[in-house]
Amino acid sequence: MRPGLIVRYISFVLLINATFMLLSALVSIFDGIGSDFFPLLLSAFITFTVGCFPFIFVPKNPSLNNREINVFVVLAWLISCVFGILPYVLWGGEFDVANAWFESVSGFTTTGATILNDIENIPHGLLFWRSATHYIGGIGIVMFALLVLQSQYTTQVRLTHAEVSLLAKENFHFKAQQLLRVIISVYIGITAVLTALLMLFGMNLFDAINHAFSTVATGGFSTKNASIASFNSIPIGITIIIFMIISGMHFGVIYSTITGRPKTMFKSPVIKFYLTTMGAGTVIVTISLLTNGNYSDFFDAVYHSAFQVAAIASTSGFATADSTGWHPVAICVLIYFSAQCACAGSTSGGIKVDRIYILWRSIVAQLKMRQHPNAVVSVRSANNVIDSGRVSSAMTYILLYLFIVFAATFIMSMFNIDLLSGFTTSLSFMGNVGPGIGQYGSLGNYAALPDSIKLTYPIFMLLGRLEIYALFLLFLHDRHQ
Repeated sequence: MRPGLIVRYISFVLLINATFMLLSALVSIFDGIGSDFFPLLLSAFITFTVGCFPFIFVPKNPSLNNREINVFVVLAWLISCVFGILPYVLWGGEFDVANAWFESVSGFTTTGATILNDIENIPHGLLFWRSATHYIGGIGIVMFALLVLQSQYTTQVRLTHAEVSLLAKENFHFKAQQLLRVIISVYIGITAVLTALLMLFGMNLFDAINHAFSTVATGGFSTKNASIASFNSIPIGITIIIFMIISGMHFGVIYSTITGRPKTMFKSPVIKFYLTTMGAGTVIVTISLLTNGNYSDFFDAVYHSAFQVAAIASTSGFATADSTGWHPVAICVLIYFSAQCACAGSTSGGIKVDRIYILWRSIVAQLKMRQHPNAVVSVRSANNVIDSGRVSSAMTYILLYLFIVFAATFIMSMFNIDLLSGFTTSLSFMGNVGPGIGQYGSLGNYAALPDSIKLTYPIFMLLGRLEIYALFLLFLHDRHQ
């Protein structure tokens, strides 16, 4: 392995972070040069300087091998999170080192869990940086680097594939050179459209950009203490519902739909499963809210149900209501979506709809085999056979994912955190969802967590964002590399 070459590639990642820090400093200037201006400017300078040295002094090398690429991807995320704490720590306020680390990792991984008690007291430049970490992490830190990275075709292909979920690669059906263009064009396009619509419905430019960043990145950081509920606007809420759902879809399917193949979306069994489960979840939650007296008005019940289901399923984590007091039936639905989440090829985390769909089809196949023991039964998706390798991979990932969640819950219980709060928080961190249930609900925050958890539990956010295996592979030696 060639550490110098990996460091050279990481320099591009640092330069991208420095650019967004500088943009955040410019926001502070437009806001009247607040207390966040010099912390942001100094952070940009430090990050830019550190990023420049490897780029200048480490010689360019033709390509990275597979192990070097895995190390680069993991270190790119870790180092971005480390440098991401600079604006927070230098500004101060609620941001000690533990809080800054938690907020930085939560931002880059698009978890959206916050330690802030008073978001509206944070200067605009720092709030923009907070949302920018969502936007960088949503599409993937390495994807942003590839926009400016001048490297051999082979390395670009390997880096793209290392950053994109394996399930997404199986379903994109685009050549490697097209993949980056498809993802970025959809990502930026949706952001621009959502920003315009939010301004049309009453948000100012600053709030619109920040919420567009958070929605499309399926992150959930808001500029308001009460999240979307602060705006008290049905048009804004419905718009965000629609874009949360869209942002949870496979970007390749969205691209095909926009570019003249609208039937692609409706032919995808995974998209159908995604929309059907969310529809069913919304109906169940609505009935629960009405029958248990949470809401007396039918429209209010449907609206808040649809919003919370979409927010959790897409891992956006926004809120229009405090779901902590909802009936256990509604809570169970939200817990299910905290595990399933949205589609591979989107910006969401979690187990992914694709794997849950494969699990469901596998169960159906097993039932048929029980019914007809002598028959040859395949796991099928529409008219296509899902090969045994994909089925085995999906089952293994789901079991490993749930094992890690339960291990995290066990550790939480050692800190005297109640079981429901500990389990849903662990599930939320692994799925990059944001809110849990109970003590850390949809309109709450994680300020009360012990510093030891704030410092260590972000590793679960990174595990979920990198789909577990990337971090584990760092500790495996491949003698063929």
